[in-house]
Amino acid sequence: MNLLDIEYVKKCRFVVASGTFDGYDVPYQPSNISIRSKKLFCFLMVVDEVSLKFIKKNVTVRKDRDEGMWVGICRLIPLKHLPYDEPRRNGKVPKILTHRLFPEAQYIIWIDGKMELIVDPLLILERYLWHDKHTYAIAQHKHHRSIYEEADANKRRKRHARLLIDLQMNIYYYEGMEPWSLKKNTISDVPEGAIIIREHTALSNLFNCLWFNEVNLFTPRDQLSFGYIVYRLRGLFKFFMFQNCEYNSLFVLHLHTREHSSKVEWIKSLSEFKGNGSSMKESRGGLGLWTPYPKNLDSVILPPMIRTSKAG
Repeated sequence: MNLLDIEYVKKCRFVVASGTFDGYDVPYQPSNISIRSKKLFCFLMVVDEVSLKFIKKNVTVRKDRDEGMWVGICRLIPLKHLPYDEPRRNGKVPKILTHRLFPEAQYIIWIDGKMELIVDPLLILERYLWHDKHTYAIAQHKHHRSIYEEADANKRRKRHARLLIDLQMNIYYYEGMEPWSLKKNTISDVPEGAIIIREHTALSNLFNCLWFNEVNLFTPRDQLSFGYIVYRLRGLFKFFMFQNCEYNSLFVLHLHTREHSSKVEWIKSLSEFKGNGSSMKESRGGLGLWTPYPKNLDSVILPPMIRTSKAG
């Protein structure tokens, strides 16, 4: 972050944050914001250099006397020297590690770049955190409760490389992650990750750091690893997962300006990552996966519940 922006966010205690990378969203102005919230909240849009150029071409960007950049009430926060070659994975840095980018913030509402907020953020904090004394709230996924079902859907819709999703699910299954059932203490293992409402407590920060470790290690499909971290913490992390119908009442969903795709999403063999001359990599450090399986990762056999049929 620029030093100018670092100094600005130090003043922020209540934050509504969003982000766009690789130029496939423009900032959407929140509506129905009270005068109190406009004074209390910092509205921040985290962008990379590609998105910043795209935004400047398509919407009006004004500068204040300190050279800070604004679109409406949203302050643009450009990030440089991003850790990954894949924009979708870069977007998980401000989404999950908000406590690292905005360390002085006490409460933060994260919304994905394609969402337009239509509810006052103070009402959101009251409804999802303060009313029942929660510190972390996230929406339930509309269709799936098991990470294995969600993984299968991601493969069918080509959201990421099938082999990498299979490898991630295989390791989770190996480590004892059961498919969701009524016996579990949570209403679902799969969140709708487009909104995260949280207080920056030590435990919620720890949870998100562990969650980000999985995103860094495996795929950027963060809904696949959320339930796994909940499972590994053995009930120590308490959170509120609200119904998806409420999620739809908070935002207007817009389409991306274009669909992002990376070479990684289309690999057919994990051997495509091998060798220094390979152009296929998920991060600037290479794949770097730890796995308890044999060196020939392509030969890993998945449990029956998560095998992809030939028709799929």
